[in-house]
Amino acid sequence: MKLATLRDGSRDGRLVVVSRDLAHAAPVPQVKTLQEALDDWDAIAPDLQLLSDQLNQGRIAGTLAFDAADCLSPLPRAYQWADGSAYVNHVELVRRARGADMPPSFWTDPLIYQGGSDSFLAPRAPIPAASVDYGVDLEAEIAVITGDVPMGIAADAASETIRLLMLVNDVSLRNLMPGELAKNFGFFQSKPSSAFSPVAITPDELGEAWDGSRVHRPLVSTVNRSMLGQPDAGTDMVFGFPELIAHAAKTRPLVAGTIIGSGTVSNRGPDGGPGRAIVDGGVGYSCLVELRTVETLRDGAPSTPYLQHGDEVRIEMFDEAGASIFGAIEQVVRPFP
Repeated sequence: MKLATLRDGSRDGRLVVVSRDLAHAAPVPQVKTLQEALDDWDAIAPDLQLLSDQLNQGRIAGTLAFDAADCLSPLPRAYQWADGSAYVNHVELVRRARGADMPPSFWTDPLIYQGGSDSFLAPRAPIPAASVDYGVDLEAEIAVITGDVPMGIAADAASETIRLLMLVNDVSLRNLMPGELAKNFGFFQSKPSSAFSPVAITPDELGEAWDGSRVHRPLVSTVNRSMLGQPDAGTDMVFGFPELIAHAAKTRPLVAGTIIGSGTVSNRGPDGGPGRAIVDGGVGYSCLVELRTVETLRDGAPSTPYLQHGDEVRIEMFDEAGASIFGAIEQVVRPFP
């Protein structure tokens, strides 16, 4: 099933079930918000599934026309947002860009940082940028929403805690990162509010593209309607979602509604190198810093700027028939008033 949260004047919006083709929506009578459904998932999910089946079969009268512009994030605010870096190729490139070595342990022990979860951006909301000198960048990712996860869960059991999947734009301020990380205390100012796809889906909606751990479909990113990248999300994901969840829950439980991100989707090139841009026949990148790093390695300096005021970003994933699975994240960088 597919779920979304529509604006209704409240902080947390109104939960709706969305048709598979993203054309129609039906209100959920049992609960008002997605968080309420996640809190009592075993009891509520069967009713949501029945409503979804009826909607997709055209058996509900008076449905709403679904418009992503009416959506908040599926969870407009969450108890926790923890973002991983499961694509170690991305980690390697980003660290190379700022002149940092990569410890060998990064290939065996997942990286996760705890982000701000109190003010997610809507999927069509602007990216507010106080200054483009901060180095505004997109990061196209996939995320899961969990149910309750006990502390110390094993990775092979963690897949059962995954309730929903979404797409993410984990906005980053690249020029603020070096100073913050030099303090050895992690990201804060360099990681502003993230945006999520209009729709969150249960894993079964992906069919064979979901193997219980990874999503095996290209993630498409464009900037100003030009293709930035379409790397496959199932390729080069060193740590699957169950491993990320188990890592996050090693010393504490996770409550229902916790969001765990994959990190920027990134594929190596056929030669094992950092990958090639779209114009060079590669699958491209899910963020600008990777492109800039490759340009620096090739030319001695980057030629692609970070995002400027007025730039448009779009992030989307399609099924084998070309239909949008989650709806699109569409954002414009705007000056912060």
